[in-house]
Amino acid sequence: MKHYAIIVAGGSGKRMQSNVCKQFLILNHLPILMHTINAFYHTIYKPEIILVLGVDSQGYWADLCKEYNFEVPHQIISGGEQRFHSVRNGLLAIKDEGIVAIHDAVRPLVSKQLIERMYEQAAENGNAVPYVKTSDSLRQIYNNTSKIVNREQYVMIQTPQTFITDQLRKAYQQNYKQMFTDDASVVENAGFRINLVEGERNNLKITYPEDLRIASFLLEN
Repeated sequence: MKHYAIIVAGGSGKRMQSNVCKQFLILNHLPILMHTINAFYHTIYKPEIILVLGVDSQGYWADLCKEYNFEVPHQIISGGEQRFHSVRNGLLAIKDEGIVAIHDAVRPLVSKQLIERMYEQAAENGNAVPYVKTSDSLRQIYNNTSKIVNREQYVMIQTPQTFITDQLRKAYQQNYKQMFTDDASVVENAGFRINLVEGERNNLKITYPEDLRIASFLLEN
């Protein structure tokens, strides 16, 4: 069975307070996106890597690949208006049956073990979506007030979210809805049950400047 990885790299640098898209920021001497692609390339599955990138960023990425002698094989597909459309564009590049992991470009600390576990669980159950429990108290905000909720009933969802191609193709035939915040929500809305698998706390999504500092520390240690 073939294995694929769709790396979604459409983020901007607004919340990072940077003019450079956050996936291109340097993390321990290498652009974040290169760390992310390397993580998948160095698994036992050696997936075919599909990088979904905005048209305006493709030239800059090509320059970075030359500058850093980055030669990991990957196919570049142009992104869409929303993450939903970007993933669909990436999926259209996959012609064969197999298992597809969809991952945020700005989660560079994803481990080899987690990636391989997601592929294995998806092969067994049709899909695999990683999660971590929250250690913080949660409150629900409504009508200018709030109330405490039971944090044991909530989890935080990560990527790589991994699916057999049949599920993804059926799910992404739907029209875009605002409720589609990740791939699991798209697949679930198509009628499939989502299989949650424990993720990793170090698999953080780099969104704010302090995230970059934390990621640097984790890589060094």
